[in-house]
Amino acid sequence: MCAIMGYTAKDIPQEVLLTAFAATKTRGPDDTRALEAGPGMLLFHRLAIMGPEPAGMQPFTAEDGSAVVCNGELYGFRKLKKEMEGKGYRFASGSDCELLLPLWKEHGVEMFGELDAEFALVLYDAPTSSFVAARDPIGIRPLYYGYSRSGHILFASEPKNLLGLTDKIMPFPPGHYYKDGKFVCYCDIAKVDEVCYDDVETICANIHEKLILGVEKRLDADVPVGFLLSGGLDSSLVCAIAAKLLGRPIETYAVGMSTDAIDLKYARQAADHIGSHHHEIYITERDVLNALEEVIQALGTFDITTIRASMGMYLVCKAIHEQSDIRVLLTGEISDELFGYKYTDFAPSPEAFQAESEKRIREIHMYDVLRADRCISVNSLEARVPFGDLDFVKYVMSVDPAKKVNVYGKGKYLLRRAFEGDYLPESILQREKAAFSDAVGHSLVDDLKALAERTYGDEWEALAEKYAYHAKPFTKESLLYREIFEKHYPGQAGMVADFWMPNKDWKGCDVNDPSARVLSNYGASGE
Repeated sequence: MCAIMGYTAKDIPQEVLLTAFAATKTRGPDDTRALEAGPGMLLFHRLAIMGPEPAGMQPFTAEDGSAVVCNGELYGFRKLKKEMEGKGYRFASGSDCELLLPLWKEHGVEMFGELDAEFALVLYDAPTSSFVAARDPIGIRPLYYGYSRSGHILFASEPKNLLGLTDKIMPFPPGHYYKDGKFVCYCDIAKVDEVCYDDVETICANIHEKLILGVEKRLDADVPVGFLLSGGLDSSLVCAIAAKLLGRPIETYAVGMSTDAIDLKYARQAADHIGSHHHEIYITERDVLNALEEVIQALGTFDITTIRASMGMYLVCKAIHEQSDIRVLLTGEISDELFGYKYTDFAPSPEAFQAESEKRIREIHMYDVLRADRCISVNSLEARVPFGDLDFVKYVMSVDPAKKVNVYGKGKYLLRRAFEGDYLPESILQREKAAFSDAVGHSLVDDLKALAERTYGDEWEALAEKYAYHAKPFTKESLLYREIFEKHYPGQAGMVADFWMPNKDWKGCDVNDPSARVLSNYGASGE
């Protein structure tokens, strides 16, 4: 990961901006640079992944005075560089992001819709003396914005960079660019223009091919790559595909509570099958409770599901950072939003399933994607998400929802069928979906709930009333998280739309806890 920041004026002193920017130094511990760009300022913290030599340091500049900072990965950039060299452009480094200014000069804002990338950038266009910002269609790379007290817009990788500089911090909308004071949607990744009515065999063949390509792209790095392996279907598939592509043992990491970790058993089965160098990280109740506040501060959210699932992820990433030379981690996020959760088994119709999937994909930058980004980046690592490959997401979203909804007696049927064979043992390929925070160990969630019970008595509902203006806490646990959030991000709850919860309008989903463990169809998921 890297961190970026941009301000479009000069009325905030550079030293103030640098102090605010220092809050995300862990995203880019290798180097820091600030550049005056026209009427404003661009700042960059570097985690060197592609082209780690000094020439790959940002901001990148052009002869006309234009400049850019980008936190991102441009897939297929080596081929694209050769094409641009054929047009007379010259490159000084092996960095993929050095392509951005030449692409901007050639295509302007049209380039955003053409990039096969996960990115967040701020660009100063010298010929027009204007600033442009943009974010990838899913929001895998973070970007936030706010307005200074003088009315000028600020951009930054994380909200903590903007605290004290703006009164209201908001997530930059994925699939949009900002130019000349306006936000413009260049790609609504969840919108389906034409439904795909292929037969199941064809659909599964396409899912198979496109996911393999999505993993293959994300193996390109100039630094060591590792893999998070929960033992669930999604992360196990990513690891199995990578192991086949690389033809050598990969480094896999699993985390679990020292008392009742469900996932560790399955992760070990998957690791044995693919022949990885497997590492198990055990955590305790003390580890979880001691890390709670720093996790919420890192996340910048009060959401129950996100925080629960982040506890294990944060601690395993911390161990990876401390114990290895890994710099890039591949993860299994975004599969659930495409193929379904346990609760989407209750969808009343294929159309309702599709609408829920669209909602989840449009909001995922505030939940699972945010979790993966922060837990990994705060430990100076980079996250790559193969299920978030743009071509893969567009295809799965377009598939006839009547074939995606669970009419097979097994959730995620299309994904499972697409990888039948020797990729994974049957016990993993057919394993029921388990909530990540539960599968790290049921006791993890129980320990967090017990802490909330010890913290609040009968007065908790009265305390929750002061947050009634937005996403009012509805349990002692949610109040605990909200109060810690407000301590670090006072008055900024609007950054998160609401609590992630199953669709309460559906029969069987009107529950008061986001864990799939409380659903009637959870069954053997947690065993």
